[in-house]
Amino acid sequence: MKKLLTLLLFTTSIIAQQPNDSLLVVKDSIDVKLIVKDSVNYQELFSTEDLKMIDSLLIEEKFNSSLFDSIQYVLNDKDILANTTTVLTTELLKKRLHDLNVKTPFHLEYNPALEKVINSYLKHRKKYYPALMARAKYYFPMFERYLDQYDIPLEMKYLAIVESALRPDARSWVGATGLWQFMYGTGIQFDLKVNSYVDERQDPVKSTIAACQYLSQLYKIFGDWDLALAAYNSGPGNVSKAIKRSGGYKNYWNIRPFLPTETAGYVPAFYATMYIFEYADKHHIYPESPKIYHFETDTIRVKRTISFDQISEKTGINSDLLSFLNPSYKIDIIPYVKEKNYAVRLPRRDMIEFLEKEEEIYALANEDDAKREKPLPKYFEMDKRIRYKVRSGDYLGKIANKFGVRVSDIKRWNGLRTHHLKIGQRLTIYPKRMAIPKEVSKKKVETPKGKHEVYVVKDGDSLWTISKKYPAVSIEEIKKWNNIWSAKSLKPGMKLKIFKS
Repeated sequence: MKKLLTLLLFTTSIIAQQPNDSLLVVKDSIDVKLIVKDSVNYQELFSTEDLKMIDSLLIEEKFNSSLFDSIQYVLNDKDILANTTTVLTTELLKKRLHDLNVKTPFHLEYNPALEKVINSYLKHRKKYYPALMARAKYYFPMFERYLDQYDIPLEMKYLAIVESALRPDARSWVGATGLWQFMYGTGIQFDLKVNSYVDERQDPVKSTIAACQYLSQLYKIFGDWDLALAAYNSGPGNVSKAIKRSGGYKNYWNIRPFLPTETAGYVPAFYATMYIFEYADKHHIYPESPKIYHFETDTIRVKRTISFDQISEKTGINSDLLSFLNPSYKIDIIPYVKEKNYAVRLPRRDMIEFLEKEEEIYALANEDDAKREKPLPKYFEMDKRIRYKVRSGDYLGKIANKFGVRVSDIKRWNGLRTHHLKIGQRLTIYPKRMAIPKEVSKKKVETPKGKHEVYVVKDGDSLWTISKKYPAVSIEEIKKWNNIWSAKSLKPGMKLKIFKS
């Protein structure tokens, strides 16, 4: 039992670590061990079976959580666990890579490092690909449309798997977000807006267009799709430095030793993913059925601010499906802002139902607004300048964290030479996220007293399906009684209070 606890805590430590940390903390029930990552030999701490379990736990977390940084899809050479057993022979792999190379502009030549990654993915991650392929059936046709429009190889669609495992709500520890993992600044350069309701980096269509534009720019710089891939991960500057340090080589495998560690494993991860998808049937990997296909959906502009729950209550469309189709709306609310033309994506089969119930949905939204005990967040463009008044207890780090910026940015924007602040001082801030007002974030809704039932949330439940179990109870009441802000906070095992009149 103690060994299992140690193993789980070790796994949690790996999940929590940041690439630049010098130490990895491993906790067990008795002591705390500090291990220098550069010199640690994991095999000395755990058996091969333990290591397999660690890999499995990490993969499970990655493929089932929006916290994409929980596990790196990209494997560094030294991180490939239990890779002594080969799934396919070297000769067969060489032949298949050659056949792929003939029909792709990428340089898919055999390399021992690539062979290790392919074998590791096939051995330890095979069971996760059917679900990944189901998501691919939804996203890939849309990707291919824009890749073709920008004259980018269609195989580049596999990059989104390496970046995000096809999860539009994926967010890395450094803040890269969406299917294509755009940082805030890079997203702004390609017109991906962020505000208190919407993060367009999570919009599948808009972020795909931005990724195509960025990849096109990188190809113009290097004239090579492998190097464009490496530059997408580490930036064109690092690739240019690697070319110079290698003596002027412009082949990925020749400059690989001079690239950042993560980038050195990035292109092999892309190649391995391409191989597995192209030869999936040869390895008896078959996709699950997708929830829906992209061509089966369309959009309708909203005429007022409405929530997914309100749409669900009036049309019967599952709110989880609405979240899947509309991942750019951060709190499951579609705002209405003049000249912004925000729209909801719906299954085509439900379009008529929505149009017929549209006025009822807006009426329900009016009713809910009238009963709401705390206001909805104010619509707020993240890239706009604000003036912040320093309060008692404020310091630069606290203010920087509040608005998602760096202390150095605040100092530069305001010409500050020290960290000292005065109460009442005005600061110019260009926020990257909205700070929730203190009076809103700390306000608790008082729940009614009296007899109530406790409902335990099950896998697949939504607020709409739960409300249908209690005919006299509305979605808004369930949210109010349990201090739930959005449906995304609903998790299996959560206990909800249901008051009966």
